[in-house]
Amino acid sequence: MSNVTAAYSELEKRFARLSAISGAAAMLHWDSAAMMPAGGSGPRAEQLAVLSLLSHEMLNSADFGDLLDKAENDASGLNDWQCANLAEMRNRWRHATAVNPELVEAHSHATSRCEMQWREARLNNDFASLVPALKEVVQLTQRIADAKSAAFDVSPYDALLEEYEPGCTSATIDALFDDLEAFLPGFLGEVLEKRKDAPPVITPEGPFDEAIQKQLGQEFMTALGFDFNHGRLDISHHPFTGGIPDDVRLTTRYETDDFTQGLMGTLHETGHALYEQGLPKEWRSQPVGSARGMALHESQSLLIEMQLSRSQDFLAYALPRIKAAFSASGPAWDIGNIERLYLNVEPGLIRVDADEVTYPLHVILRYRLEKALLSGDLPVEDLPAAWTNGMRSTLGITPPNDRLGCLQDIHWPSGAIGYFPTYTLGAMAAAQIYQASAAEIPDFTDQIRNGRFAPLLDWLRQNIHSRGSSQSMESIMQLATGAPLTADAFKAHLRNRYLP
Repeated sequence: MSNVTAAYSELEKRFARLSAISGAAAMLHWDSAAMMPAGGSGPRAEQLAVLSLLSHEMLNSADFGDLLDKAENDASGLNDWQCANLAEMRNRWRHATAVNPELVEAHSHATSRCEMQWREARLNNDFASLVPALKEVVQLTQRIADAKSAAFDVSPYDALLEEYEPGCTSATIDALFDDLEAFLPGFLGEVLEKRKDAPPVITPEGPFDEAIQKQLGQEFMTALGFDFNHGRLDISHHPFTGGIPDDVRLTTRYETDDFTQGLMGTLHETGHALYEQGLPKEWRSQPVGSARGMALHESQSLLIEMQLSRSQDFLAYALPRIKAAFSASGPAWDIGNIERLYLNVEPGLIRVDADEVTYPLHVILRYRLEKALLSGDLPVEDLPAAWTNGMRSTLGITPPNDRLGCLQDIHWPSGAIGYFPTYTLGAMAAAQIYQASAAEIPDFTDQIRNGRFAPLLDWLRQNIHSRGSSQSMESIMQLATGAPLTADAFKAHLRNRYLP
């Protein structure tokens, strides 16, 4: 039992209201990507800006800091979760008060406009049309980063990184990415050399009906534990997971000539969604009940998509169901061929379609480019050339146009600078978490081959999901896996899978 003060009780009430506002904004963001007609973009931008400003004003109310001080000065009656919640409240307040409301509103308007412009620019392969809107977003993001840098005494990039991965620094990322970058090119060369002796991959021929693809994805989502009473699956330009834990909104995209893109996109987002649905119910309106940063969030999506769904054991379960759904047969559908298809390694242009060997190189490139954008070392107008040069030097390929180059991701138009490194941090965490779960779950291989995913989900619920933000990512990783986050398990996973 705890004995909360009036100050702490008032803070919980205010953060519950803030949670409701952010939940409404999340639904509007989902709708703008999945359902909203193009003509609704103007009013939608205004709605989101108002909600963003309202949240900011609530956190900046004159008495908020005093309430935090009072609650912290008399915290002896709080239990561990309430203490952790109070710490998260303080952190959110510090972020909000570092930036003036006018800048928050301007940034929200700018990103909404830029997102809609990005959709047209990407469709028309017209980066020049995006430049004015993207320049405005970058400039406003720089101002936000500078304000937070001064308030927190960290670099501007680290101030933005704190929003996505609390407690992480670019120095930590640089060390981890340097480790990977020293390993990946040589390893990639070995894998490509070995694949020369493998039988050629036979690509299953479509067309693959989108309705069947969606039905198949929903079947696997259900098997993995997704609760459709508290979520749904739709289509968007860029797959994402949004909404709130009690109403999780997933999106994917389908190609009629390649069923794997839609299916793997669905499975990836299912990992995110399972994390959201597994967050502690009693704390969902409070900061401590939120997911612990985007790296851990990405670990859950990659654990499902890469660690689990591309494994031999999962294919033994899934392939008969895939073949039945498409009434498929023939050599292209033999399990050995499908495994080679799923584990095909080849440098490509598109990040979301990249294999797990080359994917980190996509992220490392974006990480370096966004740091240069933020610092002003890379003008927005020069982004296409810098992107092309980076792809050529890291992956040995040259984008033929900007649609397949710097226009492919929505992150920078939406103002999400500091987000990209969490993808590869998540890949490393996924390998480490999956390794630990497989070691602890009895008969793990048989469970997966027979489609019994409840033991894995239960393990994740207990060791990852249910902790919310009550502890740091470092602590959660240590408790769940017995070690801090390193690249070791990820590199071992790649070796075991691609060079057994």
